[in-house]
Amino acid sequence: MFIVHVFVHIKSDKFEEFKSASMENARNSLKEPGIARFDVIQQQDDPSRFVLVEVYRTANDPARHKETQHYQKWRDIVEDMMAEPRRAIKYQNIFPDERGWG
Repeated sequence: MFIVHVFVHIKSDKFEEFKSASMENARNSLKEPGIARFDVIQQQDDPSRFVLVEVYRTANDPARHKETQHYQKWRDIVEDMMAEPRRAIKYQNIFPDERGWG
């Protein structure tokens, strides 16, 4: 498994728009065969900060994801909502093993 955490800081007047666009992207992303999980989470003590938790089956699947129409739509819609450029950290899975991701 190949896991990416995308850290996003949103302008204070764009929370709901960002959540809506991100949930649409997440729902469509879960239909991709290379995605095991796609979470959108919001920080409790600073609601302008979000993390997208993307769990891919292989290291090649993020590139495939970025070719999809729903990702490109999300990327374009949320670009002006960001207070700063998003950043990502990549991880490898330790536990649970691949069967634990469904």
